[in-house]
Amino acid sequence: MEQRKSIDAYIAVGSNIEPERHITQALDRLQEYAHIKGVSTFYRNAPIGRPEQSEFLNGIWQIETDIAPRRLKFGVLRRIEAELGRTRTEDKYAARTIDLDIALYGSEVIEEDDLHIPDPDIRRRPFIAVPLLELAPSLILPNTGEPLSSLDIVKVHEDLEPVYSFAENLRERIKA
Repeated sequence: MEQRKSIDAYIAVGSNIEPERHITQALDRLQEYAHIKGVSTFYRNAPIGRPEQSEFLNGIWQIETDIAPRRLKFGVLRRIEAELGRTRTEDKYAARTIDLDIALYGSEVIEEDDLHIPDPDIRRRPFIAVPLLELAPSLILPNTGEPLSSLDIVKVHEDLEPVYSFAENLRERIKA
């Protein structure tokens, strides 16, 4: 089997069920599979279309990995979600213990039924775009050639409340 070269990937992270606990546990588990290179500021924000739900905490982790994108998503991230009690239903906006998605995987562009890289939500969701810009300020979106910093979504994000202390606690957990 061919050895893949290590590349940088960005993982979008979110939770609105005991988020501090579940996000911390997810970080610890992900470190068993990949080197965590960076942790963005995490942001508290309202759930999409669900005012009755608890607020989310969302952020981005930068990782270095040689795990192929499909295996990373379905063999690692989905496994961590299941271990932390995530139940997937038809309702894509249901409350969740943890949500882990590949936002970017190097400069790869993948358009498959169940795998989209870059994550299309980068262009639609400030809770993905803003923390991604923090970790990768000169990022060019590989599918469009646009600088992330040029997107309107990163300029208007008053609905995001930064939770600096939580992000700092996560950074302290990263293994050297």
